[in-house]
Amino acid sequence: MPKRVLVVGDDPAQRRILEETIKRFGYAVAQAESGDKAIAALKADALGDISLILLDLVMRGTGGMAVLSAMRPLPRKYPTIVQTAGGSIDAAIAAMRAGAVDFVVKPVSPERLEVSIKNALKIDALEGEISRMKTSARGELGFAGLVAGSEMMARVVDLGRRAAKLSIPVLIEGESGVGKELVARAIHGGSDRAGKPFIAVNCRTIPEHVVETVLFGSFASESQRQTGKFFEADQGTLFLDEIGELPHEAQIKLLRALQDGAIGVKYPVKVDVRLIASTNRNLITLVQEGRFREDLYYRLNVFPIWVPPLRDRLDDVPELVRHFIARFAAEEGKRVDGIEPEALAMLKRYSWPGNIRQLENAVFRAVVLADQPLLGVSEFPQIAAHVQGYRVTVPPAPAPKAPAPRIEGPVMLGQSSTAPATIHLPLANGRDAVGIPALSEEGDIRSLEAVEADMIRLAFGRYRGRMTEIAKRLGIGRSTLYRKMREIGLEARAH
Repeated sequence: MPKRVLVVGDDPAQRRILEETIKRFGYAVAQAESGDKAIAALKADALGDISLILLDLVMRGTGGMAVLSAMRPLPRKYPTIVQTAGGSIDAAIAAMRAGAVDFVVKPVSPERLEVSIKNALKIDALEGEISRMKTSARGELGFAGLVAGSEMMARVVDLGRRAAKLSIPVLIEGESGVGKELVARAIHGGSDRAGKPFIAVNCRTIPEHVVETVLFGSFASESQRQTGKFFEADQGTLFLDEIGELPHEAQIKLLRALQDGAIGVKYPVKVDVRLIASTNRNLITLVQEGRFREDLYYRLNVFPIWVPPLRDRLDDVPELVRHFIARFAAEEGKRVDGIEPEALAMLKRYSWPGNIRQLENAVFRAVVLADQPLLGVSEFPQIAAHVQGYRVTVPPAPAPKAPAPRIEGPVMLGQSSTAPATIHLPLANGRDAVGIPALSEEGDIRSLEAVEADMIRLAFGRYRGRMTEIAKRLGIGRSTLYRKMREIGLEARAH
């Protein structure tokens, strides 16, 4: 769904001209013929359909400054561009002090207007990301921070809001990568425990021999207590991810803690914890197989919420992409403003087996490697290879003009022999070797830096841009890998 711009002005001809101009930029347009109607439209915008306001300062009745004043108490802050006449720059400055993000002088050229709209939306996106990060860090992330434009996700949000008003356990089900923890954080942020601890634990990653200590702590004596995650989450929320991986003995202790509201047996300690669990597995099947306690299942499954996979809510892809672009562009210091329509259409046609986590990684990789302000199809080679009608070809590295014959064994200093032109990397299973040029086109030994750059490019292509795998294979850290990629031009320098 395109961003919607609300054009506010009392000149109908001017509004129509602006509407047609803005539509050519790819945005939707709504109109308000007076300041009062603009205020009414903003108050009625409960779903957040309006993304930006183009406001005429001088209007009959309620003027632009009065509209800006009326917008202050609204729960949402709308980026606003004001229009002024040629001689009213002072008024424009006053409007920006009142909350406008930019001003344009009438009659505004289409080029100037488009730049102003793009910049205003980008600033709004960055401010939104900063706000999300701050509220998440404070344990106050609410449902307004979730991308939930599709009907299926609207249902998830509705159930989550209901769960937030209660103190009963919640079980969030869904495939890996669909955002179950974000839903749990939103429930916590929307409850009366907002601002209190939100402790997340992945039951899959805890070694079995320490899982009970991690969760419940150790109570050797009243004076010697090692606190666990339950104690850390006191007065707040404990989120147990992948609850189906919890060992049998830990399941018994979890059931007892939920029933008694206390941890520890000989020296019990009362805790006030709201429990939210999640799973990507069918717990009923685990119960039938005897791998999950039936009584614990019914204790957890009081308020179930199912989060649909991304392939069933592809309408959320555009907003998720914009969300990730704004976030990663800010984190990486890249001038990436958006995505080309063709690339976005391709992303909407992909099935996303890894769900939102896979989309997030794909956008991150695209932003890191982008050298243009708009992401195109070429920034998503792994996705293009799986979507019919799209193809991205990566040009091969140039080969040396006249490679010298390969010499087996060491070459001694002073020995009259020809140095090998290629460093051969033999592959298993009898497949052909791959090579990196050891000599320059002039026949000189290439520098270690140049050979290393080719090795990074080779690894990047072989492992399809999977940064963790590339760093592992090369034996370097991810931050070192990103730095070296920037140095060799795999990541464009910020302009």
